[in-house]
Amino acid sequence: MLIKNSSAKIRIFFILRYIVIKKERFKNKFKRFKGLGDSKGKKRVVMAVTNDLVTDRRVMRHAAALRGEGYEVLLVGRNDLKVRCRRGWRFYAEYNLRLWWRLLRTRADVVWANDTDTLLGCYVAARMRGRKLVMDAHELFPEVPELIGRERVKRVWERLERRLMPKCDVLFTVCQSIADYYGERYGVRMTVVRNISELKVDGGQWTVGSREEESVGSLKTLLYQGAVNVGRGVDWAIDALEFLPDCRLVVAGGGDLLEEMRGYAAGKPWAERVEFKGRLTPEELSKLTLSCGVRSSSSRSPQAVGLVMLEDMGLSYHFALPNRIGDFVAAGVPMVVSDLPEMASVVRRFGVGTVMEGTGGRALAEAVKRVLSRDWGEEDFAEARKDMDWEKEMRKMTECVNSLMC
Repeated sequence: MLIKNSSAKIRIFFILRYIVIKKERFKNKFKRFKGLGDSKGKKRVVMAVTNDLVTDRRVMRHAAALRGEGYEVLLVGRNDLKVRCRRGWRFYAEYNLRLWWRLLRTRADVVWANDTDTLLGCYVAARMRGRKLVMDAHELFPEVPELIGRERVKRVWERLERRLMPKCDVLFTVCQSIADYYGERYGVRMTVVRNISELKVDGGQWTVGSREEESVGSLKTLLYQGAVNVGRGVDWAIDALEFLPDCRLVVAGGGDLLEEMRGYAAGKPWAERVEFKGRLTPEELSKLTLSCGVRSSSSRSPQAVGLVMLEDMGLSYHFALPNRIGDFVAAGVPMVVSDLPEMASVVRRFGVGTVMEGTGGRALAEAVKRVLSRDWGEEDFAEARKDMDWEKEMRKMTECVNSLMC
């Protein structure tokens, strides 16, 4: 009996010793994770995004600005994480799980979530390691057109935002309307950093790209740049050519509906006046946009019109302020925009184009005719360029991050 009791005591001793050792190893590993950002070198910001990093110009602009302030910036996209699922809830679940694990093993002082779909993985990793958490809301994510009619999925994203957004250390967004919406809904304070183009005029010379003029004969160019997705009005632009025999359409961008729009255009009698360039790099897109701008300070008829159309499909589109508005202002391309609050206010305030009266191809064609009926010069964009200053917007962002690190 004594031997059995002794054996039991020995077994219990080794079991307890094993538990203590495991506990100490876990503590040491966790401390190592938390200490990954404690470097004597540059402070490091890790930015997460679910889309293609190459074409996300807002993320690239923010990364460049932070590097200019002396930060080390690491960008983590869907391809970096080797996510196998391509869409649906499985994609977001796998992405955030892989993101969380990557962030635990990556040195970081600031974890930066771009949009709601990266927030969960960023939040858990940042809190486990005691790091600062930043979120940049590019849009009202639960209100995107893809979630119309999918109330259960929408509620999941809204619940996630309600619980996690107030716990972020800094919140950014693209326009005041979205900032007001989240402020009223969740009681959070967001700093507005607008989508302003990095293209800039310096002493009459363009500092990005070149102003090569494409040989298109006597045809005017209708330039659409951006994602070819639902509610973006690419079909309107194709239909508008029926009423604009002296115009051609150039579509620069990829997306879910790209092949469908190619087929739609191919079935039109004016199909030869539609060109799909596909997805371009930021440098290629800048070159194309600059080639369409007005050429001198003297008034003249424009050779191109920028198209910024969105269907009013949910609050995300309703409050949108797309990148290409800033691009067209910087390049000197008069534009046609949908009658939605943020984009229409820019055009009406600075007179850099016209606002559509209605929707569809005919309404778009009428708006294009109004733009082409008058002369345009670079002086027409001077006031808007002064207000839409990329460096000013980036200073606002970097000052927030700097104060966070103090």
